[in-house]
Amino acid sequence: MLSTESLVAPGSDYYIYTPSTQAQGLFLYPLIVGHFQYLPGYCLRRTSLDSFLIMHITRGGCEVECGGHRFRAREGQIVMLDCYAPHAYHTADGWEAEWLHFDGPCARGYFDAILAGGSPVISLKNSYRFEKNLRKVCAQFRDAAPVREAMLNNYIVNLLTELLVSREAANPGAQSTGIIEDSIAYINDHLTQELSLEDLAAQAALSPFYFSRLFKKETGFSPHQYILATRISNAKFLLQSTGDSVKKICFTVGFTSESCFCTAFKKETGLTPSDYRSQIRGL
Repeated sequence: MLSTESLVAPGSDYYIYTPSTQAQGLFLYPLIVGHFQYLPGYCLRRTSLDSFLIMHITRGGCEVECGGHRFRAREGQIVMLDCYAPHAYHTADGWEAEWLHFDGPCARGYFDAILAGGSPVISLKNSYRFEKNLRKVCAQFRDAAPVREAMLNNYIVNLLTELLVSREAANPGAQSTGIIEDSIAYINDHLTQELSLEDLAAQAALSPFYFSRLFKKETGFSPHQYILATRISNAKFLLQSTGDSVKKICFTVGFTSESCFCTAFKKETGLTPSDYRSQIRGL
């Protein structure tokens, strides 16, 4: 559809979509997509529009207002707004943008993770993949192609992932995140061995105290809790999928005694390993 909005150039187009009930419960989905050329003096203020907005500035620039702050967005940058909250964008000189209003069960989670309380204006070092996925969403409607909601979800997840990875890389804490990711890989590779806090901290070249705090911040678990949860998860899988004895599984997943294993397993699941196996297999 062609826009008739004031101070939007003729030829600017947009498409409105009503997702299926399945998509509303399962996917990220588009609500409105468009490509507008905004003329000098354009201003839009809203108290709410139930969606999240991604706007890719392809020419010019605009002022964005949200959360009581004002931001400047320029050519090549991306604006991401929570349109459930009051917001505005306007220009003195004009700008052109491709944009997408979207929503879905995990939309707010993505929004919060990408912005993390920071600026709604995002710069990508390489925007090729982001632009490609945004244009795939737009092309789905512009070309009147059959709507495949699972594919639309995939395109939106891909472009949000580009924004999320970019923000994580620009975050001063990205280096610490990499340290913990390496530690988790180390834990998974050495799960059958004794893993002390001191050993893990030394592997990360950090003090035990700082490593423990950092690990908790990044994962939500203490190192000991993470190791225990991972060993229990491995034990569950082996109890479900093999005929190995409880004693063998105990040592396979890294416990040093069968009694410690059974106590930890029951505390986590409410069942002994044998009872868990029987319940899973319907015995």
